[in-house]
Amino acid sequence: MTTAETTADRITTLLEKHPVWDGHNDLPWELREQSAYDLSAVDIAQRLTTTHTDLPRLREGGVGAQFWSVYVPAQLQGGAAVTATLEQIDCVHRMVERYPDTLRLALTAADVEQAWADGRIASLMGAEGGHSIDGSLAVLRMLHALGVRYMTLTHNDNVPWADSATDDEVLGGLSPFGEDVVREMNRLGMLVDLSHTSAGTMRDALRVTTAPVVFSHSSARAVCDVPRNVPDDVLAALATNGGVCMVTFVPQFVSPAVAEWRATGAEAAAAEGIKNTDLGAFEPFIAEWRSRHPQPRTTLADVVAHVEHVREVAGVDHVGLGGDYDGTPTLPEGLEDVTGYPRLLAALAAGGWSDADLGKLTSGNALRLLRDAESVAARTAR
Repeated sequence: MTTAETTADRITTLLEKHPVWDGHNDLPWELREQSAYDLSAVDIAQRLTTTHTDLPRLREGGVGAQFWSVYVPAQLQGGAAVTATLEQIDCVHRMVERYPDTLRLALTAADVEQAWADGRIASLMGAEGGHSIDGSLAVLRMLHALGVRYMTLTHNDNVPWADSATDDEVLGGLSPFGEDVVREMNRLGMLVDLSHTSAGTMRDALRVTTAPVVFSHSSARAVCDVPRNVPDDVLAALATNGGVCMVTFVPQFVSPAVAEWRATGAEAAAAEGIKNTDLGAFEPFIAEWRSRHPQPRTTLADVVAHVEHVREVAGVDHVGLGGDYDGTPTLPEGLEDVTGYPRLLAALAAGGWSDADLGKLTSGNALRLLRDAESVAARTAR
């Protein structure tokens, strides 16, 4: 048996005990875009060529739990954002209902473990952007009642109560209402997701929260210096807070060369009046621009560098995986779809990671994170 075969067997055995719990997958929005939520038109029980994700490939990739993003773009505001978020939540519920032999809705850490015991993929939800609640704690509570277990405080644009990483700084972090949002999320047991937020918002949230936070799909700013990534002081604070940074695979967040390339493309887009945070307009622009200005390569090794850095700064108990599949048009070589996790784990194993530490990375840390948030909610319930 070759070394590669031995490693592959080791990873297969590891994933049977510690399946991947991924922090962020945008398949629900992709289903909206491709079929207006017609689940018979895009049947994820089949191997698909139009998505990064389907049920056979999730199985092949060793995925046992998924935070499905119930994302809506920041261009939707007010009631339109709330309605679209509810439609995304409905999509996840209908996915679970349509494929009951494979998927199970999970609202608690215990539900995740039961799904694994039943041989199913635990399906959780995360709302991507505080615009989804339209400034209402009542809406936040209703999202939680419908099963949403994290909310990203901002997306690409500021909300009135929190600054985004990719917008102009207005508040310097959280407003007093933003602090109330964090406290209410703690009370509910909903994870405070700090991906997409400004460094000031990250630091304010860490100051206010009494529960561990999550970065559902962010990487390390020291490795790739873009605002969407996490500064080292914030990573270090996770060790005290108990939070987890789930490393993303998005090329412009993991490769400095791609980040520079995209920044040049953003300048070209801005010259035509297109903001790079308006993904509905920018992504078609950058796709055409890519045909004339080839994007630099991104490899699995680039992602390994971020996982290693988060481990070094925050500690092995505070690192996870948040691929952002179906939320980005390109992905690193070796991580082109959800079958890529075993290749990433094999690379880390070759670098000296023990099975115990790989198990923390795949799902152990995420399981502990949600359980800790539930404990805080139990203590603060009124």
